[in-house]
Amino acid sequence: MKNPYIYGYLPFVTIVLFSLTFGVYTVSTSVELFKEIGLYTGMREFLTDMQLRMFLLVIYALLFFMVFSALKLIAETIHETAMLFFSKDVQGESYSEAKGGNVIYFFGALVSVVGIQSIQILAAIFLITTLVYFIYTVYKLSKFMTLFSTVGLMFFEIMIWSTIVFSVIYILLKLYNGVIASLPFMENKTD
Repeated sequence: MKNPYIYGYLPFVTIVLFSLTFGVYTVSTSVELFKEIGLYTGMREFLTDMQLRMFLLVIYALLFFMVFSALKLIAETIHETAMLFFSKDVQGESYSEAKGGNVIYFFGALVSVVGIQSIQILAAIFLITTLVYFIYTVYKLSKFMTLFSTVGLMFFEIMIWSTIVFSVIYILLKLYNGVIASLPFMENKTD
């Protein structure tokens, strides 16, 4: 008899690992930025280099932990809503079948240690892990759905995520353009 809760800790560990790897990258980038703008020497009057890096790591890891936790919550909500619309499984077998995909994110989080010096590598590992998890989940769930339902599930999830991502990008661009337009040195160039 296999315990269905044996991998229950994996989402938490995965989020912690991704948060730490993204946090370590952000700390090194922040320290370099602080050195360039002259803030680093002032901070070193109060803290040692190791203390500063540890404090920054705790703050950044906590921020990334919140972001990844929110993404997991949103992803589960979107997925379960899609399952409500397209799955005919009333016993919940498909739910437990897809939970094995948490191992994919766990290994992706372990691999992310390799890319700790590059945000592009970290983002690529996270996106590839997400794509592999999506394919695995759809494959596992396709046993419980018709072809039409499987395509509907994929289309629903892709459309919702695309809408969320493009909305966030649009809002960030509008905010960026508003901030740039309000800077005083930009007004002189337009006159």
